[in-house]
Amino acid sequence: MSGPGDETRAVAERYARRGAVDRYSLLQPDVWQTVQERQRAMLRLFTRLGFTDLASLRVLEVGCGAGGNLLELLRMGFAPHNLAGAELLPERLAQARAVLPPAVTLWGGDASALDIVPGSVDIVWQSTVFSSLLDDAFQQRLADAMWRWVAPGGGVLWYDFTVDNPRNRDVRGVPLVRVRQLFPQAAVWHRRLTLAPPIARAVCRVHPSLYPVFNALPLLRTHQLVWLQKPAAG
Repeated sequence: MSGPGDETRAVAERYARRGAVDRYSLLQPDVWQTVQERQRAMLRLFTRLGFTDLASLRVLEVGCGAGGNLLELLRMGFAPHNLAGAELLPERLAQARAVLPPAVTLWGGDASALDIVPGSVDIVWQSTVFSSLLDDAFQQRLADAMWRWVAPGGGVLWYDFTVDNPRNRDVRGVPLVRVRQLFPQAAVWHRRLTLAPPIARAVCRVHPSLYPVFNALPLLRTHQLVWLQKPAAG
């Protein structure tokens, strides 16, 4: 039987196999349109939830990478001292530390093993982390930890793809039914986003204005933005 350490080592190996090619540069028109679409959806969600004072909310990102998502949150109005990130890979953690304000807390290592006070975080945020976890038990272990950290009335904010990529055996889509299994106590809101990346790259090579045209077809969207809310304290 494999343990948590086996999966964390496997994740590091999978990332190493991806090489240095950066398909996620904001200089690419498909990437900046994807990022801006997700940002707009998140801001609409925060408004819907009544999160008008973003600076007061405590946020922890699991798998913060080089800090790009946390920088986005700062731009939206979240406060540095209320932001934290956890990252497994030391080199990516070092990149995050180099670009983020010192007030942002960063942790290295296996996020599921972090000693975080239960109920101390308003939003636990993950973006394309669970699709890189191929061990079901490890997925559940991390989900349980994330749910434990969430304060009553807060929630897990989830952005990940839902379909398998036949060209990449190192990732696996996480359908909405699996998200519900991971967080069975949550009240679930979801929205399908993001034009399938191969299609997005192809149409943007013709012209970036084609991205929203193709993205208007829900069947071509590959990701889910999900809010998993914990019941408020009674």
